[in-house]
Amino acid sequence: MKNFKFSSLLLAPLFAVLAACGGGGGDQATTPATPAVPTLKTIAITVSTSTTIPVSVVADATAVGTYSDGTSKPLTVAGGLQWATKSGNATVASIATATGKLTAVGVGTETITATQDSVVGSLAITVTAPWTQVSAGGFQTIARRADGKLYAWGQNNWGQLGDNSNLGRESPVAVNNGSATTAWRQVSVGEQFAVGIRAATGSSTTGGTLWSWGLNTNGQLGQGNTTNRSVPVQVGKDATWVSVSAGKYHVLALKADGTLWAWGRNSEGQLGDTSLFGRQEPVQVGGSAKTNTAVWIAFSAGGTHSMGIQKDGSLWTWGSNVDGQLGNSSTSSTPVPTPAKIGTGVYNAVSAGASHSMAIATNGTLWGWGANGSSQLGNNATGGTVTVPRQFSPDNDWNIVSAGGLHTLAIRKDGSLWAWGSNADGQLGDGSGSDDAISPKQIGTERTWVAISAGDGHSAALKADNSLWTWGRNGNGQLGNGKTVTSPIPVNIPNPTPN
Repeated sequence: MKNFKFSSLLLAPLFAVLAACGGGGGDQATTPATPAVPTLKTIAITVSTSTTIPVSVVADATAVGTYSDGTSKPLTVAGGLQWATKSGNATVASIATATGKLTAVGVGTETITATQDSVVGSLAITVTAPWTQVSAGGFQTIARRADGKLYAWGQNNWGQLGDNSNLGRESPVAVNNGSATTAWRQVSVGEQFAVGIRAATGSSTTGGTLWSWGLNTNGQLGQGNTTNRSVPVQVGKDATWVSVSAGKYHVLALKADGTLWAWGRNSEGQLGDTSLFGRQEPVQVGGSAKTNTAVWIAFSAGGTHSMGIQKDGSLWTWGSNVDGQLGNSSTSSTPVPTPAKIGTGVYNAVSAGASHSMAIATNGTLWGWGANGSSQLGNNATGGTVTVPRQFSPDNDWNIVSAGGLHTLAIRKDGSLWAWGSNADGQLGDGSGSDDAISPKQIGTERTWVAISAGDGHSAALKADNSLWTWGRNGNGQLGNGKTVTSPIPVNIPNPTPN
């Protein structure tokens, strides 16, 4: 029998097969590799409000981390997140290290940072001065900020926005300072012009200088001419003006000594200077005779009539009375060019609309008279005229009132907002967009309203947090929300960045 010898070349494949089948390997096992721990790569910061916020506003800052494996998750202080400001101080903004609460402290810019695992995320924050006053006119709106700057928007074909142009604006633009640099204290917008008071320079501490701009066909700018202006121009040299009200084509203004002055159109006697002559410069209401010793504390210029309250709380009216807006128990096409006392009531606030009048008595009751074709008196009726002051609401908690073209706004002492009259352009702000209100109707449920201004067909107001809201007609951009679409509900107007 022949012997065979296996070649090593034949054995090698055999061992390979056994290995593949698990043979020859004993009980050894391969240890799996430990997965790599994802590392933090970037941090993104967001805030609950806009990155442009007014002074005193508090917002929540949040940080989200993105990791090397592509995943993202919120970061927390408990997990090692650290909040800070880039400057290291709280002059402009502060952020709570434990909660990420961001507080706007002062006007300027600041960068907040979020740091974890040596990775830093940052976000630039701009802090602006809050809104403090607003005035809605015929087709434009102007508002004042706490830093004394004015911003305007809407129609501008006569330079009434004061930005040295005739371009309409759908968002706030800064009003030019003119030849002065002091802060603005007050502004009032008429049909297509505006007047404002700014802080005086020198030793005067009782008032400020008076400025005007826009349409001037009736001398309503008080410049001694009828030249339109697209930037503010000072009215005279006096520096004791304390308050001003612009009507359709005329102006009333109060000096620190309690004397009331007027200028502009006067064909209806709305200047109250005992004449029917138009005035291109301020003249004293009631005439300049030595017997004119009236001391005024409140006043309002309307469409073609005017109203005022004297120191004793007595109510006085003058100008057109075609619709009974003077409240003297009559209607007449004969102008009344001299202030006349109305009734025996005691008042602390008045507002003159296009052809109706509103007033608040010292006991908090609300009174109205004049035209009522759109229920702007709120007397639960439509049409007719009321020729004497009449209390239409039984409540005695009214605090502020503003009469517009065909509608009226008011705020009660609890901060609630009410409106009535025409709603053809959504100017009541109740969301219906068309239904007039024949009696006061609460707008929303908030009780934080602190200021109102009723324009011709739009409205503006401020809340306690100094936020600005507008609603109603917007064909000329007078709402300031960057659009020209009517809004039947209040829309928030962002605060412009500092400039």
